[in-house]
Amino acid sequence: MNRMTIRGAEYPVKKIFSDDFVFTIPRYQRAYAWTTEESEELLHDLMKAIGEPKDKNKDSVEDLAPYFLGSIVLIKGDAPDAQIIDGQQRITTLTMLLAALRSMIKSEYVDSLTAFLCEKGNVITGTPTRYRLRVRESDVPFFQKYIQDESGIERLKQVKDDEIKSESQRNMRDNTLGFVNALQTLREDYLTALTQFIINRCFLVIVAVDAPEIDSAYRIFSVLNSRGLDLSYSDILKAEIINELPLAQQDEYAKKWEEKEILLSSEAFEDLFYNLRAIFARGRLRKGLVEEFHQYVYPGPREKKLTPQQFIDECLVRYADATNYILKANFQRRGAEKEAAVINTMFKWLNKLDYNRWMPPVLYYFFEHWKESAELVRFLTDLERLIVYFVMCRVPPFKRMDRYCLLLEAIYRGDNLYVANSPLQLTSSECRELLRGLEGNLYLAHHICKYILLRLDEKLSEGVASYEYQSVTIEHVLPQRPAPESEWLRHFPSRDMRDRYVHRLGNLVLLSRGKNTQAENFDFERKKRDYFSSAGGVSPFVITTQVIRHMQWTPTIIEQRQEELLKAAKSLWRL
Repeated sequence: MNRMTIRGAEYPVKKIFSDDFVFTIPRYQRAYAWTTEESEELLHDLMKAIGEPKDKNKDSVEDLAPYFLGSIVLIKGDAPDAQIIDGQQRITTLTMLLAALRSMIKSEYVDSLTAFLCEKGNVITGTPTRYRLRVRESDVPFFQKYIQDESGIERLKQVKDDEIKSESQRNMRDNTLGFVNALQTLREDYLTALTQFIINRCFLVIVAVDAPEIDSAYRIFSVLNSRGLDLSYSDILKAEIINELPLAQQDEYAKKWEEKEILLSSEAFEDLFYNLRAIFARGRLRKGLVEEFHQYVYPGPREKKLTPQQFIDECLVRYADATNYILKANFQRRGAEKEAAVINTMFKWLNKLDYNRWMPPVLYYFFEHWKESAELVRFLTDLERLIVYFVMCRVPPFKRMDRYCLLLEAIYRGDNLYVANSPLQLTSSECRELLRGLEGNLYLAHHICKYILLRLDEKLSEGVASYEYQSVTIEHVLPQRPAPESEWLRHFPSRDMRDRYVHRLGNLVLLSRGKNTQAENFDFERKKRDYFSSAGGVSPFVITTQVIRHMQWTPTIIEQRQEELLKAAKSLWRL
């Protein structure tokens, strides 16, 4: 058995970005995920630490208190080569900050700063020119060209959104240019002092693990994760699964894994592993994710044990593609374009509901039945009805999860999902409970009121309405607080009467604009003309245009409209 040794020491930045270290980020690591929020916080903390020394020269900077930047965990022996196990976000961001500083300070300092980003080759020693940090393989060309190279920042300023190939590259661009924008407001002497402070007075603790075998990476991940450090479960599983492959296949399968990680956002990719566990286990999480993932998914039960290749090819890749279709509502199927459009519309509606708790049953059903368009539409339609009930009636999350697990089990067994006792269907009492919620003060159900109005609007428009507006607001026809002596008090003279109608479905409309507190109290005729209408005296929402056509607004009209909209809701959700 190979012996593993662990060493820890504190190093200044000038030592970390020196010939003693050549950092690489292994394939199994997550993508670069820091946003401008984290990078701006780092720069702000550094500037706060340096303060405003009177004389910004190196001697005064050396007198400043040292600043601790955190810790980094490496797989590293005596050679400079160092694989970053934990801390890649910090090292990558520091590299970007040094590159931004290099683009801002005096030309005589440029070579000195470049030395911290790139080790110059030496013919005598046989050392090649190499960058101090090599990011994940898919981002290497971008990072070298636009950040590490000496003229990279100027090229980076010209990079357009459609040239960005991944979320990690977008973060790299935004964070680096964020540094540039912040630094260009500073005095030249301050920039020099800040650079000297980072290089000389900022420290990191390096924990170096001398691990002869790469399979120790998983053990390191597991230990770090149990200590609460910033590691994702997908990272842990990737380290293990990729390492179980033959060496000749590791790059190929790591690339497949990374492509799906890039296809989805970091959060969605992490959620995929929870969803896979739920699909295969068909029960609530009882233990740790990694433990149950091994038990149910990979390698799974003995009779259905997956190889690493099978898991990546047949499970991860295909379920990641299915997740992408669902979250982005971009499913396509040749020869069934109309059906695919209906399916994508249902995906769009579901993505507005219940924080994606419904994803496991939708993902599983779509995975198994994506070729059966009519059945898929039927399933999604009934599931949306169930979710609307969950959200409208505030069913506790654990009860929702139990119902979703029952539905997963029913899908697995091939049960008829459309019989009365199916977990997909609402019971008669659940239908009555949902209907009571729709009949009451719907506006006070802020968590779903807009969704219901939009769905009813689509129903009334017979599916031809479009909802790609930057802002959609809910407005009351009868105001919540009508002005004294206003026309509203003629039809709604008492507070009790106003309270009876103001928040009900029949008194609500949709607008494709922000709220206007003054316009809310206009009399009805002016409100229709100046607030509810767009060009031509109509609204993009059918549900609002119906109101504009009325000559007056009375309790009788609200009652009639309430009945009409409830009738549409009963038809839409079979209540």
